Amino acid sequence: MQSPREILSDIWISNGGETAALEALTLTGDEPQLPSSFRVAAAAQVSVAATGLAAAAIWKQRSGQAQDVTVDMRHAVVECRSERYLRVDGKPPPPAWDAIAGIYKTRDNGFVRLHTNFGHHRDAVCKVLNCKPEREEVQAALMQWDGEAFETAAYAGGCVVAFMRTHEQWQATPHAKALAGLPLISITKIGEAAPKPWPKGDRPLAGIRVLDLSRVIAGPVAGRTLAAHGADVMLISGPDLPAIPWLAIDTGRGKLTSFVELKRDEGRAVLRELLAGADIFSQGYRPSALARLGFSPEDAARINPGIVYVTLSAYGHAGPWAERRGFDSLVQTTTGFNHAEGQVAGIDGPKELPAQMLDHATGYFMAFGAMMAKARQAREGGSWHVQVSLAQTGRWLWNLGRVAGGLKIRDFTGEEVAPLIEAVPSGFGPLQSVRHSAILAKTPAFWTRPAMPLGSHPPRWPPHE
Repeated sequence: MQSPREILSDIWISNGGETAALEALTLTGDEPQLPSSFRVAAAAQVSVAATGLAAAAIWKQRSGQAQDVTVDMRHAVVECRSERYLRVDGKPPPPAWDAIAGIYKTRDNGFVRLHTNFGHHRDAVCKVLNCKPEREEVQAALMQWDGEAFETAAYAGGCVVAFMRTHEQWQATPHAKALAGLPLISITKIGEAAPKPWPKGDRPLAGIRVLDLSRVIAGPVAGRTLAAHGADVMLISGPDLPAIPWLAIDTGRGKLTSFVELKRDEGRAVLRELLAGADIFSQGYRPSALARLGFSPEDAARINPGIVYVTLSAYGHAGPWAERRGFDSLVQTTTGFNHAEGQVAGIDGPKELPAQMLDHATGYFMAFGAMMAKARQAREGGSWHVQVSLAQTGRWLWNLGRVAGGLKIRDFTGEEVAPLIEAVPSGFGPLQSVRHSAILAKTPAFWTRPAMPLGSHPPRWPPHE
């Protein structure tokens, strides 16, 4: 198996990084770190380290100064579970899942996973099953369905669910075959534009404006990472858009947060104005959703030539599932991870990875891709489109190999995690949260803005220094 350094080197060089930059990188720690048969700790370290290298490369481009980058494996994997360790005024997270979310058996002895944390998704499931939102009723209704048939009907009905497949079953699907030809991170030029000079500032992304239109984990982690290196990140939400409060607090560190109602002409006009002044537009909506509103990658490049447009999807931008909604837990289920972990654990049914690793790693790959594209824009101009997906990150993680005896590893204790936690103020009260794990020698990563309730700021960019 490749070492974490070798894995990172492949990603770095294939996305335009200079080989010499790798000489300044130090990776500490050993696998395994968490109980899993997959290389989740290596995935955490590599994805975080990619962002650290990109930030250091940008600082060298801006200032001429090189710097060392260090990423410890344990710190990185703890950061890839940051939502677990967040404390608000000393209180731990509330239950993470809706009452009917989770695993159910189907008539053909299969398993399906329901994601119902948003009310409209829960209502859609109950409508397809014609039952009340109670676990016993949901299970009884699902015993009238074969697993894959329910998955198909549920997606047609606006639900977000997954039928548990083996990896071999997933690989045989037309969609998996379509993804096999895509890179882990796609960076493509989508328009002509003059290079934009870097603004003044003493941090890698100082003065860089990022519009963050994302929810839950992956997209928000990308914005949080860009903010950690000095970017002005503005999270755009809607007053009626459902959110998961705990995740919004954890990933809201470092960001401005504004409400913009995109269903109204006035709101779209506000977003166009913000986009015209942005450097990076990062979004996790289904591709057609923003295109219908006039904010496709091509639209953005017309509004603001030189934009870096970052697209997150669940299942990738090619193949028959390109428009499907999805979350980390569902992609784990449908692509074979849950089945494989369950087999190693000796249980009849799915077993989750010990972190939302597809989400977190994809978030860091989004931030990495955004920085590499922005650095390229500053050198040679153009408008750029960065594309990542949970499914492609899953494919990459699977291909890293397996950890023999990995499920026998014990999980971290609170004492082991404590040195990685910092106390910071917020709009919710005192926070205890995980520090960023990429350590840059000359431009340390930190968040200058506290996490605030959604919609706390006006939708206006702060002036450049």
